[in-house]
Amino acid sequence: MKSYNKFNFHKHSYCEFEIVQEDFFKENKIHYKSKSGSLYFYTKQGVYRYSNHWGRVGNCRWKISGVEHYKNQNYYVGYANWFDFFPLNSLEKEFYIQVFENGTSKIIKRKESTTTFFLMTLDNAFKRQKEIKSLFKNNNWAKYLNDDVEVVSEILIKKLISSNSTLQELKRSL
Repeated sequence: MKSYNKFNFHKHSYCEFEIVQEDFFKENKIHYKSKSGSLYFYTKQGVYRYSNHWGRVGNCRWKISGVEHYKNQNYYVGYANWFDFFPLNSLEKEFYIQVFENGTSKIIKRKESTTTFFLMTLDNAFKRQKEIKSLFKNNNWAKYLNDDVEVVSEILIKKLISSNSTLQELKRSL
């Protein structure tokens, strides 16, 4: 397993930062300022980042959690431990998706060697997460079914995070 630090965390990595107080950088000295204006502060345990752009960041995918209605023009401060970073190009099935009732989902790295969750590669988890977001936004595809649309969507999402079948195959099976 790759170990991340202040010298390599920005190279083809995935991470979910936790939101922290915005006044953090008023009290702490900046260690690095990127060309795009993002500020970084390093510790032995992790990194603080102040930025107005999250998601695709250069060759990385960094998310900020704890923001209900994210907007790119707003600045947020996030913190992540070094062990929260993962390689984007990993072929190992180490990730699963957790779906919440509010219509959001989160990609989670398996922490134990055994787990009851359906594991997938990071690329596949991104694809599934995008499909889940689409299903929550638009349920027109289910209106021809004779069942309750929300119940059918819930069944489909559960199947989506627990199988290798494509979204189209799963829809047809309903």
